[in-house]
Amino acid sequence: MLRRTCVFFLFSATFAFAQKTPIQITADLTEAPRKIYHAEIDIPVTPGPVALITPKWIPGHHSPGNTLADITGVVFTANGKTLPWRRDDVDLYEYHLSVPAGVNSVHVHLDCITTNVTPNVAVLEWERLIMYPAGTPVREIPIQASVTVPAGWGIGTSLTPTSSYDPQHPAGGTVHYAATTVEMLEDSPIMTGAYFHEYPLAPELSTKHYIDVIGDSAEVVEIRPTVLEHWNRLIHEAWAMYGQPHYRSYHFLLALRGAQGGGGLEHHESSDNSLPERALTTDEGEMLGAGLLPHEFTHSWNGKYRRPAGLATPDYATPMKGELLWVYEGLTDYLGEVLAARCGAISAEHYREALALDAANMDATTGRQWRSTGDTAISISGLATAAFGGRGAGAWANWRRSADYYPEGNLLWLDVDTTIRKLTNNSKNLHDFMTVYLNKGGGQTPSVVPYDFNEIVADLNQVVKNDWAGFLNDRVNGINPHVNTEGFEQGGYRLVYTEKPNDYLKASLARSAGREFWFSLGLAFDSDGVTISDVRVGSAADKAKLIPGQKVMAVNGRVYSREAMHAAIRQGKTSSTPIHFILQNESLVTEADVDYRDGDRYPTLQRIEGAPDVLDEIAKPLAQAAGKSQ
Repeated sequence: MLRRTCVFFLFSATFAFAQKTPIQITADLTEAPRKIYHAEIDIPVTPGPVALITPKWIPGHHSPGNTLADITGVVFTANGKTLPWRRDDVDLYEYHLSVPAGVNSVHVHLDCITTNVTPNVAVLEWERLIMYPAGTPVREIPIQASVTVPAGWGIGTSLTPTSSYDPQHPAGGTVHYAATTVEMLEDSPIMTGAYFHEYPLAPELSTKHYIDVIGDSAEVVEIRPTVLEHWNRLIHEAWAMYGQPHYRSYHFLLALRGAQGGGGLEHHESSDNSLPERALTTDEGEMLGAGLLPHEFTHSWNGKYRRPAGLATPDYATPMKGELLWVYEGLTDYLGEVLAARCGAISAEHYREALALDAANMDATTGRQWRSTGDTAISISGLATAAFGGRGAGAWANWRRSADYYPEGNLLWLDVDTTIRKLTNNSKNLHDFMTVYLNKGGGQTPSVVPYDFNEIVADLNQVVKNDWAGFLNDRVNGINPHVNTEGFEQGGYRLVYTEKPNDYLKASLARSAGREFWFSLGLAFDSDGVTISDVRVGSAADKAKLIPGQKVMAVNGRVYSREAMHAAIRQGKTSSTPIHFILQNESLVTEADVDYRDGDRYPTLQRIEGAPDVLDEIAKPLAQAAGKSQ
């Protein structure tokens, strides 16, 4: 039934596309360095009342976008005359106007204020500029785009150019692209910049893959050969794990900029990724960002092709339902980390160390005492600002919970993988589930096949009979005061805490030391290193009534520093005196005594003597066994 429905959508979209005049849009990014984009849009219309709309519910964000205040300078004209308009009273993304008799096209000018730029790099997600008729499924609205960028800038995108464009010798200016649908244009971001290098990946495959690297200097976009080899292997590992792709070609878009942070957004035939500017210049930096590209690439199969029914909406005005994000994002989180290890971007040892950090962070998330993982998924559309680091995200974030379906999902699907192995005496594993789950129709073109909870259970039961409904419900929707450790325990490891950080955690703390004392005192710090961003509920710091937003001025009589804090923690192991803090809270200075005796605590995984090392098996390459003949 799902297969037939999907094919019908594909053919009906093609038929509708062939019968309609496409919207024409030109995105002008020439003023991107000034943090503003422009668009000129021509929309076919008929006379009378017309409702035009910009996207609200953004795929991949699982929530309303933040474009409402940024879309500015909106002017509608027809036959050279300005048309009055009025915003909808309820759906603020919708515009109402009346089209005069004899008019068959309305021109729209709009600007968009953006911060997703540097002087040499710009990223366009199309919800910031597109406008189209309201009330029509976006897969049925044809649109043709052109993009204008500063002279000399290169352009990375999965859109098909119809005008001359040489990615090896970018000249900037205007590039025209083939007509598509609003659905696919929204799914095809633009990344452009002054320093641009496109690298082909896995060229031996008939389906073409590229990575378009953009940065703030020529040096940054020159990628080390070892990193390129890992990316080449990633394509083969993904094909070996997931089978046939549902894209015609694939572009990784990668911006290397800034000193910290990073992230990604998935699309059918591309992904919008960013990493710190120097992230790929060292093995340590690559290790810390190793999961990003595998995660977003995995989404082409899990998230874009297979999608929860509540997220497979017909347009961008229909609210999304996030109840199955522990599959959409959680399964992808697990698979992305596994692929990172299999392609060599992170070692098996460092993969386990990263897994330990995920588990420890979730175990120290005290909001799990009142709130399930499933609820973090259901409610994400209303809490996205806090969950993803928006204003006020830090204070008591551990009690609020965040987008925990990512790391909790990682641990859940490790549990599923190791449980399948245990129940089948290692004759089957999660690859067998993926074979069933991803074999639901659709060819090598973008398509969407929705699923629900019952299908996930049925697909798992096809692999091995078990009470999978109970298994998943207990772990996802139950209140579990402690993190799920069954996956790595069945994998031959246990979670322990030591006084020295492992290599992965040491590298992570060197980049951002904000949670260095999280597993000991229960304190997290802002980037300034002295302002408390969060206090772990139930910790020694919580019992001493420390407050998010306080600044630590001194500890045990010494001016505060990380070294002074570590010295006080070590001293506390043998002293009967609590650790003494002097704190500043706005204009007030106060003192507090924190009674803590357990020394520095850092999470890691420890081998269970005599148990098979299943985690090591999971991290081994699959493509070598499957061959590279895809």
